[in-house]
Amino acid sequence: MYSNKFPENFLWGGATAANQCEGGYKDGNKGLSTVDVIPSGEDRFPVMKGNLKMMTCDEEHYYPSHEAIDFYHRYKDDIKLFGEMGFKTFRLSISWARIFPNGDDEVANEEGLMFYESLFDECLKYGIEPLVTITHFDVPMHLVETIGSWRSRKMVEHYERLCTTLFNRYKDKVKYWLTFNEIDMLLHLPFIGAGLTFDEGENEEEIKYQAAHHQLIASAKATETAREINPNFRIGCMLAGASTYANTCAPEDVWKSITRDRENYFFIDVQSRGEYPNYAKKMFERNNINLNMEDKDEEILRNNTVDFISFSYYASRLTSADPNVNTKTSGNVFPTLRNPYLKASEWGWQIDPLGLRITLNALYDRYQKPLFIVENGLGAVDILDKDGYVEDDYRIEYLREHIKAMKVAINEDGVELMGYTPWGCIDLVSASTGEMKKRYGFIYVDKDNEGKGTLARSKKKSFYWYKKVIASNGEELD
Repeated sequence: MYSNKFPENFLWGGATAANQCEGGYKDGNKGLSTVDVIPSGEDRFPVMKGNLKMMTCDEEHYYPSHEAIDFYHRYKDDIKLFGEMGFKTFRLSISWARIFPNGDDEVANEEGLMFYESLFDECLKYGIEPLVTITHFDVPMHLVETIGSWRSRKMVEHYERLCTTLFNRYKDKVKYWLTFNEIDMLLHLPFIGAGLTFDEGENEEEIKYQAAHHQLIASAKATETAREINPNFRIGCMLAGASTYANTCAPEDVWKSITRDRENYFFIDVQSRGEYPNYAKKMFERNNINLNMEDKDEEILRNNTVDFISFSYYASRLTSADPNVNTKTSGNVFPTLRNPYLKASEWGWQIDPLGLRITLNALYDRYQKPLFIVENGLGAVDILDKDGYVEDDYRIEYLREHIKAMKVAINEDGVELMGYTPWGCIDLVSASTGEMKKRYGFIYVDKDNEGKGTLARSKKKSFYWYKKVIASNGEELD
């Protein structure tokens, strides 16, 4: 019988990342992490791309991760608000340097383990299932300085120790795990994605793909370990998702859109199918990229594929084979042409709910595995009224239309979708720009781009709207 509803067990919730919300960057014996040395301002992108080396903090820059929104000290109050909204799940990430301050420590930091244990207990108290990203743009700086981060095969061993520690400690509290956040990001922002920096004259593409291989092996080994520790664990991968449209029906434009999508599919092809796709092998040959692989690597990848595929979706992309046309790009990390058929956010991200349906179908057709939308939302400047309230109808409209697209994909297209966790369910630091004014949350946090503010929390109009959406299982969207 035809249904036009979300599944009864659909996981509604919200998403954050440790490096953008926790703060407390030295508290609880935490070590220095890559994000802790990434400043706001004009140096941010050069550092994130790995072209400007910044290994320590200085007095000249502002580092938004150091305090962020102080979730480290306020998580109980914040999770209570998530419980009030009716969250079924809460996506968060582990700060690696909170568990192993240097990354290569033999013994885990008990204060860090206790923090996350208390956080998970708080979630479970409200019936909220934790969805845990093991690594979300987070590498201990000690590993960057001593072994070059994911350039080195030794990272696999250090990551395995982290995962084994987490899986054993939280095997009865956490069911859903993601190995790496937006694993494809290391191709675009290598320092934030993998702790990579470059010297002049190096083969940067080879270094990035070698680091990618190490992360893919680490992800597969984590998946293997997880199943040994608790067979009921569900392990997922995660990509920065979005379909790329061709600018025209010229075959060259269509081909360019296919190759652009493959850059992102590459990682998930390996994690979901268990082997390197032929198009990637040929690309390595053409570009003189020679990867060092160990004898059992192919077997490790083949035998340890993920259970589900999660992804972020904010906007679709547009590309052209014409180099003169392709210089006119908008958006953020991912270059894209301006699509004349779409409205754009204040940061140039193009609003395309149908694009979400297209992306859901593309991923499900390709992998035939359950999908999970773990990031989606509208970054906007929110204005408080005299009562400290934000009437964010623009955010509600964005989310409503994307939820409608999800519903159609499930019921008309047969896509298997596990859940939906809009990004920045509480205002937090923007990963791309380091700003606070680029807000996504249902909960307003009183803090500005310079770090000033009381950090007080207040509920926006979207808070009450999303509460109704969850309570009605996606039926009440007005």
